[in-house]
Amino acid sequence: MRWTDRKRKLFMPLSTIVTILILTLLAKFELINNYFQTIIVTICINAIMSASLNIVNGYMGEFSCGHGGFMATGAYISSVVSLILFKDGNSITGHALLPESLAVLGFPICILTGGLGAMLVSLIVAIPSFKTRDDYLAIITVAANFIVTTAINNIPLVGGSRGLMGMKSVMNSMADVIDVPWILIWALIFAVLAIVSIHFLMNSTLGKGISAVKYDEISAEIMSVNTNSMKLIAFTFSSFLAGIAGGLFAHLLGFINPSSFGIMKSTESLVMVYLGGMGSLSGSVLSAVVFTILLELLRPAQILKWVIIPLILILIMEFHPEGIMGSKELTKVFPRLKKLFPINKNEIRNSEESEGGAA
Repeated sequence: MRWTDRKRKLFMPLSTIVTILILTLLAKFELINNYFQTIIVTICINAIMSASLNIVNGYMGEFSCGHGGFMATGAYISSVVSLILFKDGNSITGHALLPESLAVLGFPICILTGGLGAMLVSLIVAIPSFKTRDDYLAIITVAANFIVTTAINNIPLVGGSRGLMGMKSVMNSMADVIDVPWILIWALIFAVLAIVSIHFLMNSTLGKGISAVKYDEISAEIMSVNTNSMKLIAFTFSSFLAGIAGGLFAHLLGFINPSSFGIMKSTESLVMVYLGGMGSLSGSVLSAVVFTILLELLRPAQILKWVIIPLILILIMEFHPEGIMGSKELTKVFPRLKKLFPINKNEIRNSEESEGGAA
């Protein structure tokens, strides 16, 4: 029996909501302990970072190496906003502007504010970088990463090199209102929203314009594609998502300092993009899962893991440059999944016709 269009549209949203509810209940009743909750949240953060960087490095074909700087911007801005609004005795204003109980409603606003801050910083970086490509863009974004972390290092109001803390108390105040694992819930929600938004962006007319820059920028301009606008949209949206990941990261740990967002954080994002596959959203999610688990397994290696991570990138580029998925999506590897992720009616009709012919 063939699925109706209504069932197709409802299956993924409903299954996603059910999955989030199941994980929340398992965490609430301690069937998933704090350690595994942290791993799940870290996977969500890494999935956002990997998928967002893939917009620029994969779909658009540029080479950005400073994603850690945008993550730092989002982490600090969202942390400062949440502390000022909801934490009494914070190191910035000394008292909260709003009752702690309102943190439940205000938390997503804090995270989105961090994303918007990262978008603004990326705009400052992107505009003078329009005429650069490849290695030159990589150098500019690496420089931007160092500028952001060095600037934060020299701002005593946010702790400077000592770091900023207190975000855990905001999360605890949310739990006092409704005792559920809030950071897990919001990490899952933001990860789903980020992946879905990238999916729809890259399968839209705007997304086709972004992809056109990768294949031939001159030809794209001849075909009336405003390549500067495409670069601006891709770069700023990518940075916006990195800022959201940074905000979640800050509230997960409860403490951040500039060294957390150095060149190694940007390298981690690059490893995940190339491990998953350039231009593959499915690959970005899979690589986030694999990479996060790999980091946990390497935790006993301590400082050596920072040698192993860049080595992984070198080995990927040398022996398997296409990554896990290449440029393919799961719907290409498993055609039946097209029914669950319909992009247009022609795709659905073609998949059903092919199944009918096979039968």
